[in-house]
Amino acid sequence: MAHWPAVQRTERTDTIVRRQRGRTTWASLAMAALMTATSTACGGPLQDLGPLPPRFSGPPLPADTVVSEMTAALAAEGVMVARQPSNTLGRCSERLSGRHASQSVDSALQAAFARARSDYGWQAGPDLGSGTLTLTKGNWTVVTSHPAAPVPSQGDPAMVVMSLTCLDPGGPTATPTPAPGT
Repeated sequence: MAHWPAVQRTERTDTIVRRQRGRTTWASLAMAALMTATSTACGGPLQDLGPLPPRFSGPPLPADTVVSEMTAALAAEGVMVARQPSNTLGRCSERLSGRHASQSVDSALQAAFARARSDYGWQAGPDLGSGTLTLTKGNWTVVTSHPAAPVPSQGDPAMVVMSLTCLDPGGPTATPTPAPGT
């Protein structure tokens, strides 16, 4: 049996193919002209307007200032915390941790955050969901979460952990402070 091509080549198919190629060429030229006109007309709004403004106003706050303000606000409410060593390289972050009576830890944290807002000028931070408290000031953000509900039979104090993170380091971080009572 002989091999039959799917479509026999005729003069009519050659004409159809030439017409399709001609239409494709004209469509390509029209698209190129349209793209050139669009880029020329929209070139004005796409000009460089310079660097973006900083995400915080004022000079960067040093880590020591932030840690001392938050420690003082917490201490005024009876929550004693200590500065933990910062193990992240190339990133400006601090950590405060301590313990407080489990029955009143939530109210003490909320009161300490309110005191930080009123006494030290901290602002309410982004809402990260229920059980999380956030504050911002300058280039720093403070985040803490409410400790898990303690078992009533246990008299253990609740653990308080607070993370302090900055956008731009304002200076070198200091050595950790010793825990109170040590």
